[in-house]
Amino acid sequence: MFDDLLGNLQKQQEELQQKLAGIFVEAESGDGAVVVKAGADLHIENIRIDPAKLDLTDREQLEDLLVVATNRALELARQEAATESNKLLGSILPGGMDQFLKP
Repeated sequence: MFDDLLGNLQKQQEELQQKLAGIFVEAESGDGAVVVKAGADLHIENIRIDPAKLDLTDREQLEDLLVVATNRALELARQEAATESNKLLGSILPGGMDQFLKP
């Protein structure tokens, strides 16, 4: 019985990881000067820099914008991952207990 339950949990966890790898969010800084795309599995997919919106010779400004946009994107990705994880837990828990997962 427990082997079936644990095997099912492992399978669902693997499916969750695959699903998270396909969910993407974007965040920007500097009014769109830097845009970071991150996966809900917490990897950075892409970084776009619009040279028309910043001074590329100002290295400190560019670094700051990169940090801000990356942190924003990772926070959004964490939120998406938490939402998907809660959905998985809600499907596993006995009826009615999923209410404890809601913020």
